[in-house]
Order: sequence, then structure tokens, then C-alpha cells
Amino acid sequence: MSATHPDSAVRGDVNAAADAELRRVAGASLVGTTIEWYDFFIYASAAGLVFPDLFFPGHEGASGLLISFATVGVSFVARPVGGVITGHLGDLIGRKMMLVITLLLMGASTVGVGLLPTYASIGVAAPALLVALRLLQGLSAGGEWGGAALMSVEHAPSGRRGFFGSFPQIGAPLGLLVANLVFWSVSAATTPEQFKAFGWRIPFILSVVLVAVGFFVRARVAESPVFREMKKGRERSQAPIVEVLRHHSREVLVATGLFIANNMIGYILIAFITSYGVRQLGMERTTMLLIGMAGAVLWGICTVWAGSLSDRIGRRSTYVAGSVLMLVWSAPFFLLLDTRSVPFMLVSVLVMAVGLGLTYGPQAAAYAEMFPARVRYSGASLAYAVGAVLGGGFAPMIATWLVTRSGTSLSVSGYMALVCLITLASALAMRERSAAERERFIAEPA
Repeated sequence: MSATHPDSAVRGDVNAAADAELRRVAGASLVGTTIEWYDFFIYASAAGLVFPDLFFPGHEGASGLLISFATVGVSFVARPVGGVITGHLGDLIGRKMMLVITLLLMGASTVGVGLLPTYASIGVAAPALLVALRLLQGLSAGGEWGGAALMSVEHAPSGRRGFFGSFPQIGAPLGLLVANLVFWSVSAATTPEQFKAFGWRIPFILSVVLVAVGFFVRARVAESPVFREMKKGRERSQAPIVEVLRHHSREVLVATGLFIANNMIGYILIAFITSYGVRQLGMERTTMLLIGMAGAVLWGICTVWAGSLSDRIGRRSTYVAGSVLMLVWSAPFFLLLDTRSVPFMLVSVLVMAVGLGLTYGPQAAAYAEMFPARVRYSGASLAYAVGAVLGGGFAPMIATWLVTRSGTSLSVSGYMALVCLITLASALAMRERSAAERERFIAEPA
């Protein structure tokens, strides 16, 4: 009969506790970014489907749609501000607190949109309040991702930071999937008149349930071990954003460029093609939402795969592969969509989803490895927010304008290709660290 050595039992308990904490962190990062992107996606869908008539009446056809999509971009103007504020506080007082605050702010502003009276009820105050709530969403989104990404990467074990860093990333496709599923369910259960009258509000109000779940999960997570060590050693920067801009401006530029194409094409996939399919191609709304859901599933799978792949072949190589795929697929993407054939439309979206996954999976780890710990939250949040502004902020509006002015969707393909070239150049400019260098850099304060 063998006896368990006390030291082995203790090590087993410690490892079990560490594994449990890692699962909590991964879950907290995933649920929070899922809620954030669910909120953003339902707004983008509503902006393309009902907001032109409800909040911007008097603007006919494409004009109303352009104005509605412009409100999608308004929130991106606030993102860098949110990134700077939240990044500053995250580097000073910790990652965890910022995760909770940004989640609650996002949830409150989203529910507010669902309860907002329309133009017919309160006149010009309705679009003004809509824009104000979008700005609040932008402030929270500007800092939410940075905290979730860093918590995942800084908690992750050696050699698996890309994999665990992919968990906050799959919040985007999962949020898209849930948002499309809710919109599809509401659309299927209501007539077009009922959907326009009250059905569109349901996805926004349901956000309160998701926020409650997210708050419960995030409140139970421990602070990042890297931040705890920094705090113990008094290594925190008192002006992190100044330090980032002064000493890490090249990293900010590269990290910003890495996100531009992913965010832009993601928003084309999310917000534009549903409206384009319904208004330009005459497809059923439920059909377009189902195509979007199929793309979201593959996007999520490829995001996790790409995060793990980047642990083996490097962040730079993974980014380059994804950027090239999106660049090459820019023209076939719309050529297949314009066939109005559901199988061809699915192929169009699914191939692009692979490229999105390859450029999204390694992002959290890549950003964390660009900035030292003392200014990491500020650097990552600023680059992410500016990349979102330049990439996805006004992409649906620009795409709508291009199709209206040119009369062809290939003009949007040209726009996508140009943006992909920017991201490809940024990927080629990345500094590829060895596995050992990545591990040392993650924990170093300066």
C-alpha cells in the first residue's frame, strides 16, 4: 500500500487552485467581451434595419441609412478617450476593477437604447439621446478589451499565452452569434410591423441578463499576478500614457495597424452585409442573419486555433497569413455575395471568417508582448481604440456611400483591399520575439 507524500499533496492542491483560477479568468474574459460585442452588434444590426425610420425620419433611402450608420461610428470617437482613461487607471490601480466598471457602463447604455423613445414621440431629442448613449458605449468599449486581454495573457502559463489570450477574442464572434440569434428569433416571431414597433427593443433589454451574469463571473476573479508583483515592487508608472507615447510610439503604430483590417472587415461582416443583402439584393432578413451566424461560428473556431498556432509559429507569421488571405479574398467576397445564391454567399462569408480568425486570435498576446507591464494596459487600450476608429468605426457608412456612388459592390472590395495592405505592412513590421523572450518580457515591469 503506497502513501501520498505530503509535499506532493500540497503541490497538487496548488496546481488545482491555479487551474481553477485560470478557468475563472478565461471565463470572465470571454463573458465580458461577449457582452460588449453583443451590445455593439445588436446596435449595428438595428442601425441597418430600423433606426433610419425610427430615429431619422425625413431622410429618404440611402441618406437615412448613411446617417444611421454614422451613429455606429460616433461611439468609436469616444473609444480612444475611454482607452486612455481606463488604461491609466488599469496601470495604476489594477486590471480587475476596470473590467467590472466598463462592463456595467456598457450594459447600462445598451439597456438605455432599448428603452429610448423614438423621433415620433420626443422629436429631435430621440436621436440626440441615441448619440449620447453611443458615446457611453464607446467610452466603455475603449477600455474593456484591454483589461480582459491582459488578465487572460498575464494569468496564462508559459508557452500558452496565445491560446488563453484568444478567449477574450472569441467574445467578438460569440457576441455576433448571440446577437444574430436573438435578432433572428425576434424577427421570426414578429411581423415586420411588430418588429419595427417593439421587437427591435427586445435584444437591447435582454442585455441586462447578460450583464448580471458577467458581473457575477468577473467579481470572483483574482487580480493579475503581473500587476500584483508590480504593485508589491512599486514599479507602477504615474503617467503611463505619457510614457507610452514618449517611449513606445512605434509599438503603438504597429499595434494600431494590426487591428485596422480585422476591425473594418469584421464590421462589414457584422453590420453592412445584413443591410446590403436585405436592401440591395432583396434577400430575407432571417436568411442574412443565418449567414452571419455561420460566419461567426467559424470565426470563433479559427480565433482559438490561431491563438494556439501563434504559440507555435509566432504572432507575426500568423498575422501575415491572415492578412494575405483577407487581401486576396476581398474581391471574391462581394462577387459571391452578389450571386444571391445562399451556398455561394456562405462560401464568401466563411472564407473571410478564416482570415478574421487568423488576425484576431493572436492579438491579445501580441499586444501584451509589445508593451512593458507598467504601461501595458495604456498601450494596448490606446492602440486597440485607435485601430477601431480607423478600421471599423465608419466602415458600414463608407461602404454604403461607396455602393451608392459607384453602383457596384466592387468599390467596397477595393476599400477592403487597401485596408488589408495597411495591416499586412504592420504585420511585416512586427518584431518577432522568441518564446523565451516573450516569457521574460511579459513579467518585466520596464
